[in-house]
Amino acid sequence: MTITSTTNTVADVQGALDRLNAPSTITRESAAASLDSADFLRLMTAQLANQDPLEPQSNEQMLAQLAQFSSLENETASKATLDDIAAKLDALIAAQEAANAASAELAATALV
Repeated sequence: MTITSTTNTVADVQGALDRLNAPSTITRESAAASLDSADFLRLMTAQLANQDPLEPQSNEQMLAQLAQFSSLENETASKATLDDIAAKLDALIAAQEAANAASAELAATALV
């Protein structure tokens, strides 16, 4: 009877590990996320071309927009890095699952 409860516990732990090790499937895309640096530069150029020459944009506003552009570039680079890490983790999880399946098959054939 103790063996049965241990087997159930092992199955519960294995199920929990399988849920934790499942490849990520979260995808969040918004309209703003699809804009890139070229879109930002086009918007900023259009704004500068169409501003009122009698009341030009202040230096503070221009610096704020340049800071936003820099932030956008950093976020884009960070996203690319995180996507790369997620892909590598997904590949690692797939390799781990394949190794576990091969180990289980080997153990099953050894018992026969």
